[in-house]
Amino acid sequence: MTRRLAEVAKKVGVSEATVSRVLNGKPGVSESTRQAVLSALDVLGYERPTQLRGERARLVGLVLPELQNPIFPAFAEVIGGALAQLGLTPVLCTQTTGGVSEADYVELLLQQQVSGVVFAGGLYAQADAPHDHYRLLADRKIPVVLVNASIEDLGFPGVSCDDAVAVEQAWRHLASLGHERIGLVLGPADHVPSARKLAAARAVGELPEEHVARAMFSIEGGHAAASRLIDRGVTGIICASDPLALGAIRAARRKGLDVPSQVSVVGYDDSAFMNCTEPPLTTVRQPIEAMGRAAVELLNTQINGGFVTREELLFEPELVVRGSTAPPPRS
Repeated sequence: MTRRLAEVAKKVGVSEATVSRVLNGKPGVSESTRQAVLSALDVLGYERPTQLRGERARLVGLVLPELQNPIFPAFAEVIGGALAQLGLTPVLCTQTTGGVSEADYVELLLQQQVSGVVFAGGLYAQADAPHDHYRLLADRKIPVVLVNASIEDLGFPGVSCDDAVAVEQAWRHLASLGHERIGLVLGPADHVPSARKLAAARAVGELPEEHVARAMFSIEGGHAAASRLIDRGVTGIICASDPLALGAIRAARRKGLDVPSQVSVVGYDDSAFMNCTEPPLTTVRQPIEAMGRAAVELLNTQINGGFVTREELLFEPELVVRGSTAPPPRS
């Protein structure tokens, strides 16, 4: 019981005494705090007290494309915690290859009469992907928030890391080290964040078409794409995700090249354990905490009938320099 009180109190950000008052039906606790405590019980997997089981928690869908990339569990933790503090219970929906699709999840969430949905990475960022399920949510007037760069005509509020600034930081870092042949490993051509990164790179430096390689967002994809760039003489590689960057490092090593003395690699996200790789990865950090909390604030405002801007909120990234970048080899 004591452990349960402590875990719930920590999740909600209140005292154990407050949690105890809620569980025992005592007065002196605000309704918002009471709902947050009940939601935290659901999230942590504890049964509600018998007298409180009849109260249905307010549900919010949290739709993620995968959990293998550490950035998505990180977003889930921040967003889930912020929702719980507001008395909202996150329903985690993770896509798997050949499994339940994003559209299927939307149907399921609508059946559960969710109060809103947060998408963190998904088909909304791909111009050529199907988007009918988003329009279904809009038609039903379900509050929605998108995390990271959507196509323009969806009309939902969103929070994004500034892709242009991220690439500028990475490019200038490599250029300052003396790299002249810089390449990019990006996602598919219709992927909005990748398109923004490409435009920013072309604005800040010289980028021949053969120095741009596209890949699926995985270590294997990064390996294949970076291998092509290395064969074309690129000495500095900027990647659109940390797993892509880890693949690029593997590609260099498979060719007998040292990172960073012969090939430098920059990632994107600063997801978990990137300071523990060999070498530790230089990467551009997304402000996950600030972005996740802003997304929940936008959603909660909509749920409560308030006005939110449909303009995208851009958050500033931060270059984190570690051991995967160095001056290029001398000719």
